[in-house]
Amino acid sequence: MLIMGIANFFVAASATMILPFLSLYIDTFGDFSEAYVQRWSGFVFGITFLVAFVVSPFWGRFGDKFGRKKILLLTGYGIAISIFLMGYVQSVLGLFLLRFFMGVVTGFIPTSLALISAQTKKDRAGKVLGTLQMGTVSGGLIGPLIGGALADTFGFTYTFLITSLIITAATTVVLFGINEMVVKEQNKKQKETRSMLSVLKMIFQNKVLLMIMIISFLIQTANFSIQPQLALYVNNLMEAENIALLAGFAFSVTGLGNLLFTRSWGVLGDRIGHEKVLLITLSLGGLFFLPQAFVTNIWQLVIFRFLFGAMIGGIIPCVTAYIRQAVPLSVQGEILGYNQSFRFLGNVVGPVIGGLISSLWSISFVFYFSAIVIFITVLSLGLILKNNHGNMEEGSKLTGS
Repeated sequence: MLIMGIANFFVAASATMILPFLSLYIDTFGDFSEAYVQRWSGFVFGITFLVAFVVSPFWGRFGDKFGRKKILLLTGYGIAISIFLMGYVQSVLGLFLLRFFMGVVTGFIPTSLALISAQTKKDRAGKVLGTLQMGTVSGGLIGPLIGGALADTFGFTYTFLITSLIITAATTVVLFGINEMVVKEQNKKQKETRSMLSVLKMIFQNKVLLMIMIISFLIQTANFSIQPQLALYVNNLMEAENIALLAGFAFSVTGLGNLLFTRSWGVLGDRIGHEKVLLITLSLGGLFFLPQAFVTNIWQLVIFRFLFGAMIGGIIPCVTAYIRQAVPLSVQGEILGYNQSFRFLGNVVGPVIGGLISSLWSISFVFYFSAIVIFITVLSLGLILKNNHGNMEEGSKLTGS
């Protein structure tokens, strides 16, 4: 648990550490226009998540079949190699291709969730996975700060070199410190081979499971919908020289709220049911997201962003714990991979939708749209859970009779 938490921290940080200096790094490759640099910055950053959206289920499936530790080593060292080569690339296209390759090997975090989930009792899954999630969230939160500090201190090349060495070390600790025997023994008891088509059929037949994956997509979409416009929104709220810093703080404070509360939500899910916690966190998340459209200063925005992050902190551990309880162990890695794909898709779709809405109307409409989407999601999940509960009661009466 400790080893995987630390490894997840560095892997998650590596995905976002390039963000603060990406445009500056691209500018060193040639004499480009500002529009060219901005356009390719978006392409280079987004391609990793787009490719990861496609390949995540395959890593999960390979982990279920061949062993999750092997996938952790393959993806961990793959990420380290791609980051190392980024420090020596000579063109924008080369950087784009390396970020593409990084997306291909981005299966470490969902595989680690599957590994720990398989070795965790169902009644403690929320607490354990919530604790593990703290490493991932804190890595994504601190990654840009680490990247910016390293770039300012050592330069771009050494930033990539140092990061690749750290990830290599973390993966090597996994190599010698993780024992997968428990998982293998459990899989022997459940020799159940399923095609990818049958796994997809399982997801679509379980309405709660399908809805939970849609929730993963919609929450990421809502959270990232405001990211491209946040600096402009902060600039409208106040006049200051360090707008970029304040905008980064306003966005990152969501991750801070997520980090502080994710374990508590997981513990509560173990006690009262993870579906109930999802309803609570989604409802409150929507209530804290909507007022961001009406704030009049930066600190009001920061408070509501923090509260929104605190609410959505319960989603990943409760979703993962539900999957732990609802699906066979032999396909959990693949299904967690599909769930991670939905999250990656939200990372890509959110900024696109946010940019489109703000260009057609205003930035405030991004908050309106995302809040409405969250409330519709709450209503849909509530209806599905109510219908499932009704079907279970009816089945119990029939069995009793």
